[in-house]
Amino acid sequence: MSSSSKDDMGIIGKSPVIRQIRETIRQIAPTNIPVLITGESGVGKELVAHAIHKHSRRATRLMLTVNCGAIPEGILESELFGHQRGAFTGAVETRKGYFELADGGTLFLDEIGELPIAIQVKLLRVLETKEFMRVGGGKVHQVDVRIIAATNKDLEAAVLEGQFRKDLFYRLNAIKIHIPSLRERREDIPLLIEVFTKEFCQENNLKFEGFSPEAIKMLQNRDWPGNVRELKNFVQSVIILERGQRITPEKLTKHLSPVNQPERNLPVPTYLSSEKAERELLYRVLLELKSDMNQIKNLLMQQFYPLHRSGSQPITVYEAPVQPVVEENEKMAKRKEEQVSLRDMERELIRKTLEQCNWNKRKAAQILKISERTLYRKIDEYNLETASN
Repeated sequence: MSSSSKDDMGIIGKSPVIRQIRETIRQIAPTNIPVLITGESGVGKELVAHAIHKHSRRATRLMLTVNCGAIPEGILESELFGHQRGAFTGAVETRKGYFELADGGTLFLDEIGELPIAIQVKLLRVLETKEFMRVGGGKVHQVDVRIIAATNKDLEAAVLEGQFRKDLFYRLNAIKIHIPSLRERREDIPLLIEVFTKEFCQENNLKFEGFSPEAIKMLQNRDWPGNVRELKNFVQSVIILERGQRITPEKLTKHLSPVNQPERNLPVPTYLSSEKAERELLYRVLLELKSDMNQIKNLLMQQFYPLHRSGSQPITVYEAPVQPVVEENEKMAKRKEEQVSLRDMERELIRKTLEQCNWNKRKAAQILKISERTLYRKIDEYNLETASN
């Protein structure tokens, strides 16, 4: 494989934008300047962060990753800065946080846009002074950590909405690397398929006859909303399910969802705050369920009251008594439907999703397209943990 397709950085691609990202990494890696990596979910932001660390002077030291959206807000400060024994209930011993553990190395703060304002203030202090205090402690600790942050959100919009501190944004945004979505660099898809196929077959000792040129073209024409992560998972699953046979467009079709299938998350305005956007996503799901309920109701009405179907010729003797019954049933159904609030529907949607995932909150949050912190808040709001016991 040529050096332009995948080098020691592990970044796959030959498109101009990928070449430029590699060059930027080579330029900034030897420095200690903070880096902000942006891009949609699944484009490979953590891969770029690892490449920066690998080519830095800190390569022999630790690089730790913190998912800021996955840690409950109540313990996030302790996770980052550590705590003293007795600082809070359950703090039975002094514990180092990620900053101390990564001293001399790199700290990758993924989903930085989910960081609460109170923690943003403390993070800014560490960036400016290289000092922090553990939770419950009075001693100032010195730390030498390079910060690499990543987000799939519009932090500038979050700053305008007061959800993200302007001074922290400017501090993190000293160097910005934006990774475009896969649909913006389709020329990289054939190479990605080739690499994923080769690595997966070698790791699992599989024989595989490959993808036909027509099949690769078919995959290249798709949008892949989950980006590189989605493409990789798809390639691996097809290899397994097709038992190593040569993959043709006919074989691909049965594994692909319709190309024009609408995505619930695409129309959500990007200028909304994370909480508002997540709430809108949930409400759109609920409204779709409500629409489905209306369709079911209409089908039931047609089933039990066939004389009310449009285009039918009802018998005159039954037309008078049936019509009021139909109207009354429609009114009753409407009243019952109105009693089911969006809040009730939201609670039911979250509960069913959690049950389907065996209460795996990370998986449920991914399905619902919300952060884990929002899911924890919703579980607490609706007392779902109690209901599960």
